[in-house]
Amino acid sequence: MTTEFNQPIVTHIYTADPSAHVFEGKLYVYPSHDLDHDGPSNDNGDQYKMEDYHVLSLDGIGAEAVDHGEALHLRDVPWASSQMWAPDAAYKNGKYYLFFPARDREGVFRIGAATSESPAGPFKAEPDYIPGSFSIDPAVLVDEDGEAYMYFGGLWGGQLEKWQSGEYEPERTEGPAAGEPALGPRVAKLSEDMLSLAEEASEISVVDEEGSPILAGDEDRRYFEGPWVHKYRGLYYLSYSTGTTHKLVYATSPDPKGPFVYRGVILTPVVGWTTHHSIVEFEGKWYLFYHDSSLSGGVNHKRCVKYAELHYREDGTIETIHPYEAIEAEA
Repeated sequence: MTTEFNQPIVTHIYTADPSAHVFEGKLYVYPSHDLDHDGPSNDNGDQYKMEDYHVLSLDGIGAEAVDHGEALHLRDVPWASSQMWAPDAAYKNGKYYLFFPARDREGVFRIGAATSESPAGPFKAEPDYIPGSFSIDPAVLVDEDGEAYMYFGGLWGGQLEKWQSGEYEPERTEGPAAGEPALGPRVAKLSEDMLSLAEEASEISVVDEEGSPILAGDEDRRYFEGPWVHKYRGLYYLSYSTGTTHKLVYATSPDPKGPFVYRGVILTPVVGWTTHHSIVEFEGKWYLFYHDSSLSGGVNHKRCVKYAELHYREDGTIETIHPYEAIEAEA
């Protein structure tokens, strides 16, 4: 079987939140693994009960995706209690790192690390979560100079609102007022061994072209979850989900820590509530990996990973992808 643009790359399990990388000449995809259950759905994300990770690989675009099996399970993470959500992977120091969120024994989302000698895993988790980490959706950029940065954070079930004071406030549920600057993702440089933060995480500012912060009430542009940072022609691109308006959008900066200037929409809304993605260059072309719920007929916690080619204009802006228009055009 081959995989086509805008079609699920695997159908034997439900997958979401794809983190795509090129390792050892292949495309490796690190998704979360949706469990097939019929539990309740709510804004806290209780329907997302994921408890393990599978690593997928493709020899090339259009090739059949290979499932390398279980790479890490909740039972093998000493500090974690539940909900292993969207992961990411990185390569440095001659080894592969898997970064993942999960609730600790007190129900607080933290970010853990695991290592492997192979990009396909299996991965061995560190005994404790990364000190100073919180919330969800880790994404790691290993820059051209060897420095590594972790981006993370998500609203609502991702608990980012609870960290507004710098300390965890379990009863706090409200974010900034609509007319105030929106909460941004967090960023911190990683230590040389990739297993701890080299500095305290700071908040990224996303601004408009005049330099004014994107406001919390601007749900078409404000940050919600799923940060991803890649470089193109020396510029850093921060892309993320807007959550309630179901878009993938992006902003750019000459600095990996921002501020980032909002630039536009990458992906229009897909079937299902969540939108989460990655962007990767492979053999001279760029690709967007994303998910929707088309495989399950729209069930929000039974998703499938897909991909589409991504195109830049001459000025560095990204052409918006309309995935279902592309499917209709191919039919």
